[in-house]
Order: sequence, then structure tokens, then C-alpha cells
Amino acid sequence: MNPEELRDHCLSFLGTKEEFPFGSETSAFKVAGKIFALSRLAENPLRVSLKCEPPLAEQLREAHAAVLPGYHLNKRHWNTVIIDGSLPDKMITDMVEDSYDLVVSKLPRARRRALGWCSDA
Repeated sequence: MNPEELRDHCLSFLGTKEEFPFGSETSAFKVAGKIFALSRLAENPLRVSLKCEPPLAEQLREAHAAVLPGYHLNKRHWNTVIIDGSLPDKMITDMVEDSYDLVVSKLPRARRRALGWCSDA
């Protein structure tokens, strides 16, 4: 996965915007004003920080050297993923989607429905 593919995937989710609240080098991908992915797209190797359920975050870190505690983030809820070819692209795209879903799941019901996210339990 390259930076353009990562950006395109993050922006493929309904209601997503790319903003730069931490300076022009760090892309923050947000839905409803909440960040679900952070990346310095020009960095080599490419990295992306993603929200994750705490138990899964720990499992991913234990299983994959390219998954680290979130850099400058709440390490319980965030992982930083190094995109160096050691993880399949499908796994990375799934982690991005999971991060988006985790953020959307915490939004008010009306906002979730407006985003077409109807997983209301």
C-alpha cells in the first residue's frame, strides 16, 4: 500500500474529511469531526495510526512487529501500523475500516443513520 492508496481508502468512507490540525505534514482523517486515522503520508516507511478496541489492539501488537502502541496517542485505544510490506494490504484496509466503524459507532444514532451506518443494536 502506498500513500495515495491509503489516502483514497480513508476518504472512501461516507462523511470522511482530510484535515491538517497538527500541521501540513500530518493528515487527520475525520468523520463527524472525530479522528479515525492519522498519517504523515510522506513518511518512509509509511505509518498510520488507527483506533482499535483495547483487547484487539494488544493482540495485534503481540502478533505483528509492524503494529505498535499509538505514537503520541492513548496507547490503550490506538495502534500505529508500519506499512512496510510485512502486513497484507487487506489487513491494513480492514484495520482502517474497523477504526472508522469504531468512531461512527460512538456517534449519536441520528448521525450514524445519516452516514448510512445502521448497525444499531
